Amino acid sequence: MAGTLRGQILDGALRQGARLPKETVLATEFGVSRATVREALRLLAAHDLIRTAKGAGGGSYVTLPSVDHISEALRSGIGLLASAEDVSLGELLEARELLEVPAARLAAQRRSDEDLERLRDAIPAEPLRLGTSEQFVYNRDFHSVVIESSRNTLLSIAAQPVFAVLQTHLARSKLGAAFHRAVNEHHVAIAAAIEAGGARAAEREMHAHLEFLRPFYEQAWRSCRGDGGAGDRDGEGGRGFARPSRSRIGRG
Repeated sequence: MAGTLRGQILDGALRQGARLPKETVLATEFGVSRATVREALRLLAAHDLIRTAKGAGGGSYVTLPSVDHISEALRSGIGLLASAEDVSLGELLEARELLEVPAARLAAQRRSDEDLERLRDAIPAEPLRLGTSEQFVYNRDFHSVVIESSRNTLLSIAAQPVFAVLQTHLARSKLGAAFHRAVNEHHVAIAAAIEAGGARAAEREMHAHLEFLRPFYEQAWRSCRGDGGAGDRDGEGGRGFARPSRSRIGRG
């Protein structure tokens, strides 16, 4: 039953916003019990194909899954796999590189003036004045804009959840001024390459940025799993911070 209704929704026989018949009517039409109807509706709702409303105008209404819905469902699934250690940090970092490096290249080729403005807005003018949580909001927004600027919906669906799972772990770490300053400079370099339309430069800058982040993710991952404390990683920790090389265009 769920498969039949799903097919009718996806092929347009049941249009978005249409109200499904009552449970008793569906049970009669399909020759099943009301319990079977409820289970079918539950499965459709889990895939964001219907929404259920209560009250006078209540019932089940046809919806269509959005990019955000699919991406969020994927993020939840990847997060569960990572928590159960069915997905390793190495796999997440590899996937992120395979997704975000090409996204930066495509963004350089396809970005609009509005995208460039959003990139600039996602780079704080005075990052060291911000609290840690604010820093991570800017970081999330910057990478989201780069991915969205690639103009590839499937790339956005796949990349955003991987980033979100990694970001959740890193946000729990103790990271200081030097780390955030370096990240900000990397973002300036990536944005400059995208603004200049330099596809290869954007790829290089994004790749260098992700390589810079790798040891911090590794430390955060170990800490979350009790394999080692956060140590004295206060953003200094004896670690040199790679500056983004190559020229960049000012943010003006």
